Amino acid sequence: MDGDLGDFLRSRRARIQPEEVGLPSHGRRRVPGLRREEVAQLAGVSVDYYIRLEQGRGPGGPSRTKSGGVSDAVLDAVARVLRLDETERDYLHAVARPRRQAARPTSPRVREGVQLLLDSMDRTPAFVLDRRMTVLAWNALADAVFGYSGTTARTRSIPRQVFLDPAARDLYPEWQAVAAQCVAHLRVLAGHHQDDRELTSLVGELSLKSEDFRRLWADHQVKECAYGVKRVRHPVAGLLVFPYETLAVPGDGDQSLLVYTPEPGSETAERLALLGSWASSPAR
Repeated sequence: MDGDLGDFLRSRRARIQPEEVGLPSHGRRRVPGLRREEVAQLAGVSVDYYIRLEQGRGPGGPSRTKSGGVSDAVLDAVARVLRLDETERDYLHAVARPRRQAARPTSPRVREGVQLLLDSMDRTPAFVLDRRMTVLAWNALADAVFGYSGTTARTRSIPRQVFLDPAARDLYPEWQAVAAQCVAHLRVLAGHHQDDRELTSLVGELSLKSEDFRRLWADHQVKECAYGVKRVRHPVAGLLVFPYETLAVPGDGDQSLLVYTPEPGSETAERLALLGSWASSPAR
């Protein structure tokens, strides 16, 4: 995913007008947003330094760290100028100073205690995701809603399902929002795990096979899917409205627990109870 740093910074420059930061616009511009020279001026670094940063050429000078990378102070200054939120700021640090990480198993296992936790949730669909957004484990209600039993890891890849499975547009009534959210979160993961070859391969595969994915990936939106509301159209139960929360699995920073929490007494809760009555045993 070479070029991500430069593309990200250029996309963020383009969304800020000079007038917003107290600079004259000097009439029409060839491209929207701030110029590189203006970002450098506002961040308090030389133009050459910022250009090298945006080109990913490892700027030199007094702001280099002992390890040879760009300093936190410079990255924070650029983030301030470009008005990055917390997630975007973390992403900037990750792609500007990638850290080599130890190789991990391609098919990580979910601890037995985590599976027992999933199975104990008898009123909420819940499942565990890895850092590539593949479903690793689930409970009976999640199986009743999404049909994970008998599937493969490849078909349980949420990005592949969203962009390569035609049925996804029926499953998610708000498919455009789901797709944009999926890509924005995948960018966060890709930025923090640049040594993950399977993750890089996934991005490449989706870029080749899905025009929608290519368009959204080029937007460089960066957003974590920590919580929100997702709507799912089940072929039997009908429309299900799920507020959701995402939690890190203790002891394994690469796994996250996603829990759908329907409002008590809601139509979704009633329909989910009906689906639950059909789920005869916990899925593993």
